Parts: sequence; C-alpha cells; structure tokens
Amino acid sequence: MEGVVVSARKAGSSVTLSVVSDARGRFSFPSSKLESGHYALRVRATGWELDAPVDTDVVLAVTRSVDLKLRKVRDITPQMTNAEWIASFPGTPDQKKFLYGCVGCHTLERIARSKYDAPGFAQVMKRMASYANNSHIERPQPRVRPRDTMRDFGPEADKQAEYLATLNQSSGAWSYAPRALPRVKGKGTRVLITEYDLPRKLMPHDVIVDRAGIVWLSQFDEQFLGRFDPATLKYAEFAIPVQRPDYPKGTLDLEVDPEGNLWLSHMFQSGIVKFDKKAEKFQAFPLPAGVVNENSQQSMVGPQRWTVDRKVWLNDAGIPGLHRLDMATGKFETWKPYENMKGPHSVYGIYADSKNNIFFMDFGGENVGKIEAATGKLTLFPTPTPRSRPRRGRMDDQDRVWFAEWRAEKIGMFDTRTETFREWPVPAPYTAPYDVALDKAGKVWTAGMNTDRVLRMDLETSEFTEYPLPTQTNVRRVFVDNSTTPPTFWVGNNHHASIVKLEPLD
Repeated sequence: MEGVVVSARKAGSSVTLSVVSDARGRFSFPSSKLESGHYALRVRATGWELDAPVDTDVVLAVTRSVDLKLRKVRDITPQMTNAEWIASFPGTPDQKKFLYGCVGCHTLERIARSKYDAPGFAQVMKRMASYANNSHIERPQPRVRPRDTMRDFGPEADKQAEYLATLNQSSGAWSYAPRALPRVKGKGTRVLITEYDLPRKLMPHDVIVDRAGIVWLSQFDEQFLGRFDPATLKYAEFAIPVQRPDYPKGTLDLEVDPEGNLWLSHMFQSGIVKFDKKAEKFQAFPLPAGVVNENSQQSMVGPQRWTVDRKVWLNDAGIPGLHRLDMATGKFETWKPYENMKGPHSVYGIYADSKNNIFFMDFGGENVGKIEAATGKLTLFPTPTPRSRPRRGRMDDQDRVWFAEWRAEKIGMFDTRTETFREWPVPAPYTAPYDVALDKAGKVWTAGMNTDRVLRMDLETSEFTEYPLPTQTNVRRVFVDNSTTPPTFWVGNNHHASIVKLEPLD
C-alpha cells in the first residue's frame, strides 16, 4: 500500500518520527534520526489500521526489518479528515463551504455525530457566535459582547441550520456513505516528519524558527510566548502582560522585525506587543482611549519594515480596518477601507514592502489592499477569482505578496510592482489553504486546514506535491526554514499541542 504514514515513538520520548510508504509498500527511517531503544509503531491511512500492536527494538548500526499488516476498519469515521467529511456530505460545493468556519475549534465529526434538528442547530450556531476566535472545545472563551449570528453565518443561517440537520444522526442514520480521499503517491512519499509534543495542552498558532534554530510560538488562548529548542527539547515560556482582564486571552500573529525582535498581535487584549529577545522583556502598545472599543481585535501586526519610517502597522477586525502606530510619538492613525462598501469584508494578513507600504488581505471578500506609507492613499485590487477570501501569506524580496485563497481552493501571488495577479488551484478538494510561503529554491508551500496535508508547488512547472501529516492537524501559520537544504517546513498543531517539522527528501 502506497501513501501510508508510519510513525515510530521511543518509549518515554516526546518526539514522534514518521515516514510514508512507497509504491511497493516499503518504508524506512534514516538511521541518523533514530536512537537505540524500544519503539512503538502506528500508522495513518483512512479506512485502515494495524492488524495488531507493533513495537520493536532499535540498535544503532543494525538494520531492523518490520512487516506491518493492515486490516480494514469497521468504522472509518474516527479517522476521517474534515476534507473527507465535506466530500462525503451531500450537497453542492457552494452549499458546503460555510462548514469551513466550523473547523477552527473542532472537527466536523462533532456535527455528523450530533442529533440536533434544524431549530436545535440554530441555537447551537448562536452559541458558537458567542465564543471568541481563541476558543477550543475544552476551553471556550466567551466574547465580552456576543456578536449577532448573522455576522458569523450570514443571511442564510436558517437554511444552513436546516442543511446541518441533514448531515447528522437526527433521523437515526446518515443518508450518505463516509469515504476516504485517495492517499498520496509518488514524490509525496519522500518525506520525514518530526512531531514534538509540548509539555501541556497548548494551542500553538504561529510557529517560526530564528537564525539560531530556536522555535518560537504564539499561544492562541493563553498569555505566553513559547520558546522551544529542537536540539535539547527544552521548552520555556514568557508571560505576556494582560491588558484587559475581562476579555479573551491569547495571541495570533508572530513576526520578526529588522532588529531581530519579535512582535505579536494581542487579539482581544488590544494592540500589539514587542518582545526584546536579548533582554527577554515585553513592551505593550495597547490601543488608546477613543480608538479601542468592545469589538477591537488585533489578529495581525506588520513590523517587517518599521525601521524605514519608525511606524508599525496593525489590523483591527472590529472596525474592520487598520491602524498605524508612530513609534516616535505614540500616536495612532486609522484606515477603514470598507466603510462605504457592501460587505462582508475584513482585514487579515498584512505585509509591508521595502518602503513600509502595507498590503493586506480582505478575508471577508476578494481584495488585496494597499496603503501607501508616504501619502496614506488606499487602493483595493480584486483577485481574479470572486469571493476568494484571501487569508495569509508572505512578502518576498521582490515585493511580491504570496497568499492563500481560503475559499477559492487556490494560492495566489500579487506582484506589487506590476499590480498583477497569478493564481494556482490546489489539487485536493476542500483543502482550505490558510497560509503561503516561498522558499529559496523557488518552491511555494501551503497546507490545508481540512486535509492534514502539506503542499509544495514547483513554481516553474506549477506541479504540486502533497505530503500527508501523521495526526489530525489544525493547520494555521506555515513557516519555511531556508537555512537547510532542501528547506524545512514547520507548522504548529493548534488543537493537539505539538510542533511539526517536515523535511522533504528530494
């Protein structure tokens, strides 16, 4: 069987190594990656499981052969990804797309196994709308002022509740047959994946690697910045000052400025936070009175070029719009790009070019926006695909913005110099790409929130390679470490408290 993920974990270890079987069903672990010891093996292939538990002893410099016998499972559903649930559900792609908004806090299995009727689902949807983005099924965080259901689910909320009731077990049995997507093959099996478990139930949202090889992570529902050393497996945390005790906790965007310091968006806590790596101290920049309100939410910060004019950009989902902080005076400027436009619109990923002009993603619609640093002029550039919902990405050294089109199942590139777009559709249905990064070798990386797969695209041929992940992974920020050859991919497992490193073998 090709495309089966085989994982090995040493007894007592917090690290799991995974490889993928080739076209002949063979798999192998590099000897340089395994220590001597006793290992338990597991597999991931939707619809299949090990015929019996398998473990083995590893002795360095000695090749150990292990045969794994798989059998079909009686119930496929506990193994299914969100993409497989959506593919199995009846209905049109447009009818199913609102389900993408449900996977941030839990999997779609919870919906499928429920027994609510349409009125019951309407009440559930109202309750979901009362929770902040920084929520998890084990730790929901209520909003100070719950938003109206219409904002989260739109004018079709009643129809969506009726549709959800056709997907679950409210009538006794499912009206559809759950099915798996095809496993990966070819180049997608040439990979080594390392998972590092974090010491407690954390939600690593943004994971980045600095020049010293140290991993830094924002925590989505707690007031800590995390630091992890893959060489020693040591983990440390730095407490972030609380600005608004009654509001939901946690941070989202984690960025590095030209001086090597770290910046975090402070979400509902208001404003942005700077972390001086040398002094290991935080400096908070909350929104001032008259600017901050009950709906203020900073999910993004743009310090990439702030030393050009000593000004830092940040978004505000509560407007929706952007602010710019003058570091010399402490004053904030505000832009509301959609104030006179029919919605929904929002500002999400923000990226500064070499002149500290800011470019932003319209996660509610289809625009890439620009604000000129010198004049404040605002321009919106619609993506070629309507309602693409561009989410996050990166600015490269040629002032090109690479971004994920979350709703359109595409990745995009906007050349800020020529003001032109290119788009590439991802191969698997219902992928929901969240973020995009270009590496030094000219490969473009993204990953699906729904598929538990990492994608690498060859820019010259537009060919995608899909790499399967060993566990259910709520993918958010993607990061590429260009200090290795080939470049190494990193991502946080937002729902299962681990950090994932993916090394392509070609």
